[in-house]
Amino acid sequence: MRSIYEQKIIILTGSLGEGHNQASKAIVESAKRNYPHLRVKVVDYMELTHPRLHVAGQFFFVQWMKHFPSVYGYLFQKTREENTLIQMLKRFSTFSLHKLSTMLETENPAIVVSTFPPAAAGMSLLKAMGFTNVPTATVMTDHTDHSYWIHSHTDYYMVGSDVVQVALERKGVPSEKISVTGIPVNPLYSQPVDSERLRANYGLRPSEQVVLIMGGGEGMIDKEIIELLKSRAYPQGVRFMVVCGRNVRLYQSLLEEFLDHPQITVMGYVDRMHELMAIADLMVTKPGGLTISEALTMERPMLLVKPLPGQEQDNADYLVGIGVARQAMAGELKHQLLTLITSPSLLQEMKRRAAMNTHKDSALLVLTRLMDIQQNQRLSPEWSEDMNLVPYEVLNREVYVNDALQHYYDSYR
Repeated sequence: MRSIYEQKIIILTGSLGEGHNQASKAIVESAKRNYPHLRVKVVDYMELTHPRLHVAGQFFFVQWMKHFPSVYGYLFQKTREENTLIQMLKRFSTFSLHKLSTMLETENPAIVVSTFPPAAAGMSLLKAMGFTNVPTATVMTDHTDHSYWIHSHTDYYMVGSDVVQVALERKGVPSEKISVTGIPVNPLYSQPVDSERLRANYGLRPSEQVVLIMGGGEGMIDKEIIELLKSRAYPQGVRFMVVCGRNVRLYQSLLEEFLDHPQITVMGYVDRMHELMAIADLMVTKPGGLTISEALTMERPMLLVKPLPGQEQDNADYLVGIGVARQAMAGELKHQLLTLITSPSLLQEMKRRAAMNTHKDSALLVLTRLMDIQQNQRLSPEWSEDMNLVPYEVLNREVYVNDALQHYYDSYR
């Protein structure tokens, strides 16, 4: 058997949300730093299997999250446990598997890693039909136990916390198939920093308290936050640094609004987020999986706002549960923020708890586990379920859809 150094690790990611891509990039960056001879290739599963639809899919997904979060939340909870509906959705996510199969034949990877649930579904289905026997691992990018992450022919799971491990075990995943590695973040977030020098670089006075406000890659900053900034109902010694991401319209609007405001700095898309986190005394953010993992790595206290129903709420529940964050419910933002920034001992305790619950070098832990998996080849075929799949015809879209729909309808007769 050839060493993994002589083969490739393929990472299957997806562009619905920023976290899946960021986790993939973190693994690649860690490989460059720690195993420069290791070959790692990232493949966008959506682009591979749906080249004409993946850009439109990204747009409509973002719009859905912005305008109909309650619908998403309902479907998330409806499919949290394995049932007929999620089985149908898993099948619908695996169209055009012949392209995935062809890619595997061309690349001949040593192991395939999925950071994107539909990609994990596709790999599981190919293995179920006997089209590949390559070891597969799933890196879960949220603190959730949703059934969409779990597939009967996935060989290994890498999760962010003990809480997720226990939840997966309750769903029937054997403990030996689970490793608690933390959600992989870029190694930059694990490096020591000179915070005083950084603060000077950003024009901050030593006595200023820094509140970092983030809206994710799409710049989804809640109106309640903006109204709070306008109100000036906060101490003079606080500096707010607002990151708008790719939301150009929001960036231009806030830049104009706070142009002459001495306590507010507005930024667009930032590629040195680790520096901003390093100088922050408190982060105000939505609880996306990668953002909170970066914050935990840097031991930053967090105030969580408007988590989307589903995995973001799961993330928020986890962070509040371990004492590293507070969640501001509707109308509570001002009170929660003022409480935190005027309570140094409370912020210090949250930092202490973050240090207890972080996984430094999480991407390196993922890589090390992947190499162990490939070298040991301890696959366990006994843990699998009869998925009642049709054979090769499943790769034909029409047959596949008809079979899935028939299975769904039959369950309600």
